[in-house]
Amino acid sequence: MVSLTRLPRVLLRRKFLCRHVATHKVKPALSISNEVQNTFKFADLSVQLASPDQLQPKPEVADLQFGKYFTDHMLKILYHESLGGWQRPEIIPFENIVLHPAAKVLHYATELFEGMKAYRGVDGKIRIFRPEMNMERMNQTALRAGLPTFDGANLIKCLCRLISIDQEWVPHSESSSLYIRPTLIGIDPTLGVAACASAMLYTILCPVGAYFSGAGESAVSLLADPQFTRAWPGGCGDKKMGSNYAPTIHVQREALGQGLQQVLWLYGEDHLITEVGTMNIFMFCINESGEKELVTPPLDGLILPGITRASILQLSREWNEFRVSERSIPMAELVSLLSENRLLELFGAGTACVVSPIASISYKGEKLLIPTVEQKYPIYAKFRRTLTDIQYGHVSHPWAVTVDV
Repeated sequence: MVSLTRLPRVLLRRKFLCRHVATHKVKPALSISNEVQNTFKFADLSVQLASPDQLQPKPEVADLQFGKYFTDHMLKILYHESLGGWQRPEIIPFENIVLHPAAKVLHYATELFEGMKAYRGVDGKIRIFRPEMNMERMNQTALRAGLPTFDGANLIKCLCRLISIDQEWVPHSESSSLYIRPTLIGIDPTLGVAACASAMLYTILCPVGAYFSGAGESAVSLLADPQFTRAWPGGCGDKKMGSNYAPTIHVQREALGQGLQQVLWLYGEDHLITEVGTMNIFMFCINESGEKELVTPPLDGLILPGITRASILQLSREWNEFRVSERSIPMAELVSLLSENRLLELFGAGTACVVSPIASISYKGEKLLIPTVEQKYPIYAKFRRTLTDIQYGHVSHPWAVTVDV
């Protein structure tokens, strides 16, 4: 069995009690115009360590399930307009949250979240992947949700401090990682659909293994049913809001009931491919000019601007080995490419799964078999290997931010 931690807990806690607050070198988050009127400061961060009786036992890596086990501490930052805005950030022992029954998050889904990971590298160092992009997306979602924005660089530093305190929860395994869930909710104790005057930003951590059970080289099967729509023009499909996810649960059950694993989300009369489950989607094919081409749907408001998506596109353009396009993909095109043996691969991409190959699609009563894993040198595997090599420190890369522990 692989142990989640290799250092005695008492030594780690002694180290945390004696260490100084670290300064983490990070890229500044992209600006959100003039919306950030004030922000919390990493320099004001206070830390309250959990007592020995509050510390939780750690599961074996082989027993990890996504989002089931949580670490000993959490980050919490309150916002109250009446008190001048953002308050001092604090790291505290993991605890339940107490909310007023009229809190806006409970009635109007005034909430957003991000998904990030910390990886223990082959050199023992802990890294997070392109966190400034998560901060930008989080702030953009906050603007749409009527929630307060903040300076992303300061939140990244707070997150690094939290990870350093719970560093023993970062698995010693390249098949696992520590999932980071920054969350921002409206906590105004009043009913009424309006921008929030009070909010809570908190972050919890959980060690995770593979997102799909039995994953690895196993490719996923999809249900593509045009009667279900995930997002629409002018909506919030490009924002990471909890309200985007609850309505998908029923459709996911439909897929599972048919023996399939995930949903391929379609939109419009042309049944445009948008996302797969909670992932962005890529198609690798031979186009009409006989060129190999990587295609993914455009950022037109229907899909989430994924960090893994952006990284795959950037790597592709740096490699310059095939054509790269961001354009709409109608299901009719996919079916035609498949019938002409020009569809080579389909794969999903996201923080939770990194890169996930697609094996089949159930569409209009027909099962479309996708030859993704049948390729001799599949491109999805090259992307996954390149990204994980960066994340786990096999190669040095500016996308990986080292956590000072």
